[in-house]
Amino acid sequence: MTKDSLRYWVNTFAMRKPRSTPRFSVCLIMIAASLAQTGQASTFALQPQSLTVAGKRVSVNVPPGYRLELVTTDLSQPRFLTFADNGDLFAGSQSGYVYRLVPPYTRVQKLTPSFRYPHSLTVREGKLFIASTEALYRAEGINGKQLVNVQRVLDLPAGNGHSSRTVKQGHDGKLYISLGISGNCSDQFMGAGYPFEQRRGGLFVVEEKGKSMQLRPYSTGLRNPVGFAWNDQGELFATNNGPDHWGYDQPEEQLAALSEGSFHGMPWYQVIDGKVVRDSCRTNKPPMDIDAVTLPVAMFPSRNAPMAIEFIPSNHADARLAGNAVVALHGSWAVKAGEGRASKRPPNLSLVIFDEEKKTAVVEWVTGFQEVDGQRWSRPVGVAVSPKGEVYFSSDGPVSAIYRLVLDH
Repeated sequence: MTKDSLRYWVNTFAMRKPRSTPRFSVCLIMIAASLAQTGQASTFALQPQSLTVAGKRVSVNVPPGYRLELVTTDLSQPRFLTFADNGDLFAGSQSGYVYRLVPPYTRVQKLTPSFRYPHSLTVREGKLFIASTEALYRAEGINGKQLVNVQRVLDLPAGNGHSSRTVKQGHDGKLYISLGISGNCSDQFMGAGYPFEQRRGGLFVVEEKGKSMQLRPYSTGLRNPVGFAWNDQGELFATNNGPDHWGYDQPEEQLAALSEGSFHGMPWYQVIDGKVVRDSCRTNKPPMDIDAVTLPVAMFPSRNAPMAIEFIPSNHADARLAGNAVVALHGSWAVKAGEGRASKRPPNLSLVIFDEEKKTAVVEWVTGFQEVDGQRWSRPVGVAVSPKGEVYFSSDGPVSAIYRLVLDH
């Protein structure tokens, strides 16, 4: 964690004054200060490392004791990653294909058939559940490079904008699916009164009775919850991308704690400097009152597009990581008015550190993907932890690749 990063977070926490928990800001300041005083920040004082990607020598900053390895570039626009129980690694993609990597993950199989946009998949009882923009598909297994008996098992709200769909299996064995609203201020909500194609902006849980599957709203008011994950205690968290119409610096991106029926405000409400405010971009009556909005548990710089989140198991070999969460920040697409591309928010992997009271601090964990002139050689998207505890992540460009971060013994 750099001095500038620590200063950013301390200042951010100091300005935040949440409505419902007035001591929240003070706690966060104390955590940030504690990290600096106790050595947690210096524990993750990043160190430069060089590696070759697509024939170019690049520099990346990694935490001490770790080494970043390029696993493969033999795939196109990989997105979310997932490990099967047998150790196989699967990647969804923007290219239309699902990819399979068998240990040691240097050989890639492009599985057929293709899909519209298979952003993510999960493996349950040997079956692959693939979330494409328009539907959830199930494959009974794999034969060579062929997905076996692919069936469309559940229609999803489709349409334009924020077309990724993330599927994961929860601790309860059920499937959960996230999807965002189509734009900054789209009048879309997972609730009564909205037609099927407009039921967007949150997480569904899939209810199954025999061969029948139905979507039931679980958590709403999330503009674009691309990533979500459970910690070892079964608590659910999601990344949430804020809108662009407030400018370059507000609102910040969020990490939200989700629960059954929780409402997170968007697009009718935004969290600005820790306070929930009405967003004037929507003039229709909000589906829920302002007092119902659940405040985020952590924030990231605005326009940084948080993607996957993955919790490190509490029994991980590195006690510094155990129980905390890795978040892939894709980096902003826009720049400040009148400034060059170097002003873009840089991509990185961040670590969300939870204390015993579930208060959070955010530290940059792997950086250097963006050059000083704004050019990028990688944009992290998907994150997965291998059975060995290694952190894998994907980049969908400029070089399509999968990397892993390993302990450097």
